Amino acid sequence: MYSASLILDLDGTSLTQAEVQLLQAPQIGGVILFGRNTESADQLRVLTRQIRALRPEIIIAIDQEGGRVQRLRNGVTRLPAMAALGRYYQRDAEAGRIAAADIGYLIASELGQLGVDLSFAPVLDLDLGRNTVIGDRAFGDDAAMVATLAAAIMSGMSDAGLQATGKHFPGHGWADTDSHLAEAVDLRTFDEIWQRDLVPFRALVAQGLAAVMPAHVVYRACDPMPAGFSSYWLQQILRQRLSFEGVIFSDDLTMKAARVVGGYAERAEAAIKAGCDALLPCNNREGAVEVLEYLQQNNIEPSSRLAAMRGQPNTPDHQRLDRSRQLAAMLIADSL
Repeated sequence: MYSASLILDLDGTSLTQAEVQLLQAPQIGGVILFGRNTESADQLRVLTRQIRALRPEIIIAIDQEGGRVQRLRNGVTRLPAMAALGRYYQRDAEAGRIAAADIGYLIASELGQLGVDLSFAPVLDLDLGRNTVIGDRAFGDDAAMVATLAAAIMSGMSDAGLQATGKHFPGHGWADTDSHLAEAVDLRTFDEIWQRDLVPFRALVAQGLAAVMPAHVVYRACDPMPAGFSSYWLQQILRQRLSFEGVIFSDDLTMKAARVVGGYAERAEAAIKAGCDALLPCNNREGAVEVLEYLQQNNIEPSSRLAAMRGQPNTPDHQRLDRSRQLAAMLIADSL
């Protein structure tokens, strides 16, 4: 019996009446926020309270990685790109590891105080100089360093009550196409991917990583389907070989690289059968409704795994937050 939940995106800075109605559906297990939903920290706090008033148990997520990908900017700390942490680590490994933990704590603490449950972070991809959509979102090109810094980010986030999501499994750094815009293909063998790109995923799963987001990349030597629609990658490798027991979030089902499997209902079906627990059809309300209708008409039960992603109450460590904010400013200045 399959189970999966829909993660819904919103139109603006407050709920519309249509969204109030949609959120009543039990098949919707979460909300993902974008820049258009985050005018300020105070406004976001009000929005999350609106959502909680309707669905107290729902998961509220955002992409708050740092650098180019920081959806909420007003009223919170400006975050460095993860590549800045990689460069800092290369100068002083122990200081870099501690800094990564503090940046993870900062991200999670600020979000948690605003009612957000998780940031889809950290990026576990390697920057192999081939894919600009990854680029400085990655810590760097050294798999062992990426594993170390990502584990520190995860630890810091956990200290502040939020779980981490590693992306984009099994690694998006080699494919030289932006999967938002076109089909992305990786021609390497499984052994090449296992020995390099998968090292951070292997390390973090062994340390209790709570969630993974697969890439919309076709690893042609391994499977003809993009990883997010591939039972080979999600079941045989992630669940069985790596013994991962957490949540699998699909990447955005509206991305052009996802169109290979058909319309939104077909994408939802393929993702669920491959092993995704949560579906993200973003920036297309008609597509989201089509996915919702697919779940309802096929009696797909909501995923029970999502509950583990709820943020936990945490009393902020203001001394650590002050230190982390100074660190973030230093890393940004060093990158200019």
